[in-house]
Amino acid sequence: MVAMNIVITGGSGFVGSYLSERLINDGHNLIVVDNLLTGSTENIRDLMDDKNFSFIEHDVQNHIEIENKVDYVLHFASAASPKAYTEHPVNTLKAGSIGTLNTLGLAKKHNSQYLLASTSEVYGDPLISPQNEEYWGNVNPNGERSMYDEAKRFAEAAVATYSRSYDIKAKIVRIFNTYGPRMQLNDGRVVTNFIFQALQDNNITIYGDGSQTRSFSYVEDTVDGIISLMQSNEYDVFNIGNPNEITVLELAQKIIELTNSKSEIVFKSLPSDDPKQRKPDISKAKSKLGWEPKVNLEDGLIKTIDWVEYKLTTE
Repeated sequence: MVAMNIVITGGSGFVGSYLSERLINDGHNLIVVDNLLTGSTENIRDLMDDKNFSFIEHDVQNHIEIENKVDYVLHFASAASPKAYTEHPVNTLKAGSIGTLNTLGLAKKHNSQYLLASTSEVYGDPLISPQNEEYWGNVNPNGERSMYDEAKRFAEAAVATYSRSYDIKAKIVRIFNTYGPRMQLNDGRVVTNFIFQALQDNNITIYGDGSQTRSFSYVEDTVDGIISLMQSNEYDVFNIGNPNEITVLELAQKIIELTNSKSEIVFKSLPSDDPKQRKPDISKAKSKLGWEPKVNLEDGLIKTIDWVEYKLTTE
């Protein structure tokens, strides 16, 4: 890929920071725009002194002005964990709606390519499994998760509309459950929750009976998929995730085993609209992007456990 001037919103977040690293390492000029609501400059500390990198602390719900030529706009700004979007519901709505319109406006001004970070949450509590890109989803527009689910669905509609109306070359990646180092330890996501509890021999909390399934993609695999889409000539919607499905109960048992924990598993009531199944159909990404995940769950969990253990001992 020829060196480009790239703007990435949310570039100091969990997935965004790995993507920022890759783009700098690939020789691009990068501007990260982030309000640091859930991101952290700690995640991009090693990039701060790079001559091709700059950081702007800014909320995407406000107008974005970049004077220098922009070749690519990546919109990754949004709270993404249940805890974060429950604590910041209005900001989450605005990041997906106004923020998407503002970043599309930036792409329109510069005639840039555009990539939206969407989510498997657009499928809601799916009635089919695995979920492919043609599935329209089963989402409660008034539910407790709707500020995130519907903001991302609006964001996709905005991208499709701007693409048709202004001939913007746009791509959408629907990211499935991604995990790895740099996740916030208190963000309420199941992998970090379980590891955090297991390392301290606390009870591991499962909401529901644990039979609900998830498919976990290690962060480097997810970023490889995003880069593959960026570099392609495909202007379409792609699932990026790992189709290896596991129940939440099996995940808890696996983490107890890998940490040699004395934790007991306890069950609590399931939150409303919590999806019973989550498994991506990635056949489109495999055939059109030549991408599929490589890191198996145990290897990825061991890397994540080591990182959480390090964080617990140094903070």
